[in-house]
Amino acid sequence: MARSFTPTSYEDLDPDRRPSLAAALVPVLAVVAFLGIGSALLGLDPHPPLIWSIAFVGAFGLWLGYDWEDLFDGIANGLVMGLQALLIIFTIYGLIATWVSAGTIPSLMYYGLEFLSPTIFLPAAAVLAAVVAFAIGSSWTTVGTLGVAFVGIGAGLGVPAPMTVGAVLSGAYAGDKQSPLSDTTNLAAGVTNTDLYAHIRRMRTGTAIAFGLAVVGFAALGLRTSGDIPTGEIAAIQGGLTEAYAITVLAFVPLVVTFGLALRGYAALPTLVAGVFAGAFTTMLLQGTGFVAAWEIFMYGTAPESGSQTVNDLLATGGLTGSAWTITVVVAALSLGGILERTGVLAVIAHAFVSGVRSPGLLVGGTGVSAIFINALTSQQYMSIVLPGVTLRNAYDEFGLDTDQLSRAVEAAGTPTGALFPWHAGAVFMASATGVPTLAYAPYYLFAFLSPLVLFVMAATGYTLDASPASADPAATDAAAAPGSDD
Repeated sequence: MARSFTPTSYEDLDPDRRPSLAAALVPVLAVVAFLGIGSALLGLDPHPPLIWSIAFVGAFGLWLGYDWEDLFDGIANGLVMGLQALLIIFTIYGLIATWVSAGTIPSLMYYGLEFLSPTIFLPAAAVLAAVVAFAIGSSWTTVGTLGVAFVGIGAGLGVPAPMTVGAVLSGAYAGDKQSPLSDTTNLAAGVTNTDLYAHIRRMRTGTAIAFGLAVVGFAALGLRTSGDIPTGEIAAIQGGLTEAYAITVLAFVPLVVTFGLALRGYAALPTLVAGVFAGAFTTMLLQGTGFVAAWEIFMYGTAPESGSQTVNDLLATGGLTGSAWTITVVVAALSLGGILERTGVLAVIAHAFVSGVRSPGLLVGGTGVSAIFINALTSQQYMSIVLPGVTLRNAYDEFGLDTDQLSRAVEAAGTPTGALFPWHAGAVFMASATGVPTLAYAPYYLFAFLSPLVLFVMAATGYTLDASPASADPAATDAAAAPGSDD
């Protein structure tokens, strides 16, 4: 779960250093401009625009009267919030490599090509991902394991990889949001002082509608892909898999170990590490790889040499060292979010928003917009939950809304949408794990659009904005099931 962090409120800011709303918008617009120009216009990786943004916001903080120690504290807070995400990225990169070398992912691909067809593949992938994510409480683990296999299966069926990733992400985030094991689900309940299960019940209707519409959309996309399988492609891929790996159900041991521990409620990181060890030992026992070679695969990745170039491309991985590009983006993004929070920029904007709210529906809808906005600025989903979850609680009390309305708004709009922004920690991980760029899969990641849209429609119509009581006992939240991985 995210480390403890209480954001600075508007009232906590030193009046002598508190920026006006107009001043607070300056660094926000600068960040948007840097990211837009750097990524879209100049075609740069996210690193340079993020560094430009950190430097600009840091200079802005110095102008406000903050010193380096203040700014560094902000950066440190941002990194602490995302520490688990960083460690999970390290681990999953190594896990994917060991699961490929063990034959786990190749066997999933082989058997999936036997049983699935292009017509049902996309909705089936979404539903299966939702079931797994609900069971283990982790969208990231679902995408980093089953999602990688689904990309390979889809390639054999002639389904474009961006469609496959969009379906897997939609299912993974929808299932994660209803899981009492999910860390962001626990976090949303905790920071809003809402009972965990009251929070889950409040999200249930909106999540079901959004995911149901997404599955219908994937079924329609599946009909468009029917008949597009190149002649002999499936046989060629399966032949390449059997040439490079021992294909057998015994290769599923790492999957059983990992998901079994997750289902028992063990924390995400030790569960994933256990999956790494299970993958390494399965590589040695089943594929005949030596001890040193198995752990070199964990470090440096896989490069299969089969007769199928599709198999070689799909199952080439970078291992632990391959995570460097992703990790550096996430570190820069977390640092930017922390410094924006520390200088009071986000608190001032949140205060201005609350001051302009005139109705319960506008408050709930605006909370969703603020969660998406913070997601884009801070590049990590924890901040999109914590900041509005803490700063807007009093406003919900003033309008007589239960805290589960607030917890639903921040999670329904904040958590799923992070993977749409190329510089966001979630998007960087999803793109690197699946090999599909963010802007390529984004149009097919239907749940990310439908989840906040359903929230906004409910808020505008007043549907479910009732005053049904929800337990606000923090002890109930603390006693809930142990959270899973970063979503």
